[in-house]
Amino acid sequence: MGSWTIRMIGCLAALLFAGALLASEGERMPLLGRMTGMLDPAPAATTAPLARPEPVILFRGVRVFDGRSDALTGRRDVLVRDGVIEKISERAIEPDGPDGGVLVIEGGDRVLMPGLIDAHWHSMIAATPMLVLMSEDEGYMHLAAAHEAGRTLMRGFTTVRDAGGPAFALKRAIDEGLAVGPRIFPSGAMVSQTGGHGDFRMRHEVPRSGGPAYTERIGMAMIADSPDEVRRAVREQLMLGASQIKLMAGGGVSSIYDPLDVTQYTVPELRAAVEAAENWGTYVSVHAYTVRSVRQAIEAGVRCIEHGQLLDEETVRMMAEKDVWWSLQPFLDDEDANPKTGEQRLKQIEVSKGTDAAYELARKYGVRTAFGTDVMFSSAGAAAQGRKLAKLERWYRPVEVLRMATAGNAELLALSGERNPYPGKLGVVEEGALADLILVDGDPLSDLSLIADPEANFVVIMKGGVVYKHALD
Repeated sequence: MGSWTIRMIGCLAALLFAGALLASEGERMPLLGRMTGMLDPAPAATTAPLARPEPVILFRGVRVFDGRSDALTGRRDVLVRDGVIEKISERAIEPDGPDGGVLVIEGGDRVLMPGLIDAHWHSMIAATPMLVLMSEDEGYMHLAAAHEAGRTLMRGFTTVRDAGGPAFALKRAIDEGLAVGPRIFPSGAMVSQTGGHGDFRMRHEVPRSGGPAYTERIGMAMIADSPDEVRRAVREQLMLGASQIKLMAGGGVSSIYDPLDVTQYTVPELRAAVEAAENWGTYVSVHAYTVRSVRQAIEAGVRCIEHGQLLDEETVRMMAEKDVWWSLQPFLDDEDANPKTGEQRLKQIEVSKGTDAAYELARKYGVRTAFGTDVMFSSAGAAAQGRKLAKLERWYRPVEVLRMATAGNAELLALSGERNPYPGKLGVVEEGALADLILVDGDPLSDLSLIADPEANFVVIMKGGVVYKHALD
């Protein structure tokens, strides 16, 4: 039997194994469709064409939610010049532009608010089914991710904190104007122990005798055991341009091998990551659900906990005392749950049962809480990004939800310090802030459901002074 035939048999076996384990991920497409890379066709006009910034843009007659206040302002004019908010005034602004080139947007008392921020997004894998990622050419994966990045921006999310994946090239393409999408704060590859939440290897790839696995080669995850290996993996991601680091510190729902209760990494290993990140002026965020995994992460100096639906009151109090951020997602067993099967389904139910208590404890102890969606492998889940944000009204007032997804999340992003790829004020409508703005046809402070349908209710979407959507007559 030739080597080519052996490789093909191995690839097919891996796909069938993954299909049995992960049939609940994504859109439940037939295996053949997944193997050939067929994605659900996108609705028409989901991404904007590449846009050129107008030197001067005037929003006339808008009410402003600035990202911090409890209420809207009265009528204001807001002037944007060269990608920055230059002036906000109760009086009419008469702008001057080069050769008279000024774009005037008549607000008509609509609400102007900051662009939304998703603090736990996966730019490369949000909408692409897992088996496509495992079987298709790497170039196809990047093109699919670029397509979804445009859709993300059209949902009003002008910034995302990428919580793991090979997003460096996509970020660069967006920043250089080669693709349309949000600002990306990249974590790079997810750092995981053997058998941890980021270990995506097939069983035939264990032990590690044949070099890095496919997911390691493409930068999706890095397997690192021991403080020295963790230190090297973290330094490699920082070298590639990570603005913060993501480690897997406990079991997960969608992963193949690890039960939910498993604690991953030791304090010395976590501390090695923290020290390497701090030497670069940034921080470590960890995936963790349980008391033990979160407590040892706090002991190691981790600055942000992702998930944490299974925490107890004492641990949450510890997070508040140590000023640790809580990046919490509204995981509910509802229409957006993307139900899984088998052991994964049992883990999913356990996490969803802990969501209410987690938000209540976060509020009780005043833990600084970020909003993120953590959508993976599901175009339907990605499309519901705004709807998932609106679900926070179950625990917060609408203005609290909007503050969290704008100025609040921007404070978390600022922890990256000198590694911040976008110096400037994000998440606010203030003079001198970066002009990432949404004009809403309605008042989201009184009707939060408006953000659940951005196609109908976001009439203007701007990022960096560039208008990507203008649906006003």
